[in-house]
Amino acid sequence: MVRTRISPVPTPSQRLIGYARVSTEEQLNDAQVDELRMAGCQIIHQEQGSGASRSRPVLGKLLKELQAGDVLVVVRLDRLARSVSHLLDVIEDLEKRGVHFRSLRDPIDTSTPQGMFSLQVLGAVAQLERALIAERTKSGMKAAKARGRLAGNPGLRERRPDAIRAISAARDRVYLEELLVSVQTWLPAVRKLRPQHSWDDTVRILNNRGHDWTVERLRRAVHRLVRERLAEPELLARTPRRATQDHLMRLVAGIAIADPDLSLRDIAAQLDQMRERPPRGGRKWQASSVKMLLDEARKLGLIQGVDIAER
Repeated sequence: MVRTRISPVPTPSQRLIGYARVSTEEQLNDAQVDELRMAGCQIIHQEQGSGASRSRPVLGKLLKELQAGDVLVVVRLDRLARSVSHLLDVIEDLEKRGVHFRSLRDPIDTSTPQGMFSLQVLGAVAQLERALIAERTKSGMKAAKARGRLAGNPGLRERRPDAIRAISAARDRVYLEELLVSVQTWLPAVRKLRPQHSWDDTVRILNNRGHDWTVERLRRAVHRLVRERLAEPELLARTPRRATQDHLMRLVAGIAIADPDLSLRDIAAQLDQMRERPPRGGRKWQASSVKMLLDEARKLGLIQGVDIAER
């Protein structure tokens, strides 16, 4: 006898928000989107990227925007998380904020007692898996030591140049592959911002859109793409020196250039999230302050061809 798991009917206050992801090798995620729509998702966010990649800007932005009472829905657990521990971290953060999680093809639904029980079992399995891996690693090292062997790569221990070059080349290939998986999610914005805007401002704008960069990591990534002739050398040029008082103007201009669809209120909300203090005092940014800074940026030629909705 085949049993069909019936998903709970959402209450009027719940928003079912779907997340669909395909890897770079897969085709379009239409099947996931159809399944999420059938489950009742009013909003569906789509992303393309490797399951192992840490850079998922769409997911990062979605997780920040979820509100208490919302239900995050995926077709399968592997569409959301890189690993069991990552999955548990995400769900724990959502639970603290009053957001539920549901996987359509797995018995995980944190809005039901049965789903929470399945999640606890999954957590116990993850803890057991970590303990077994640690135990096997220690046993292997102990056995190798008893046979007179040392752990690690013999070539690296002996500092052989060929072994060092091989390891370095392998790491470099993996690093480039990881960059190429996510490059289309961040490089277009970098091209719009650099070099007129500093690396600090560029990183802050990217991270506010769901990325997780540091200045050092972003500069290294752009250097690597330039070396492969996948990005323009001009991106690495020095930012023109300007007076410190125009920091806010440059930051507002950068946000507008990176995402021209934002309204004045949208930009004001981003500045509040960045904890920037309004130029006229007060605790919250107003659309009028954003407009004033954008007008100044236009006069200086920092913004060209960017129309911001005045709302």
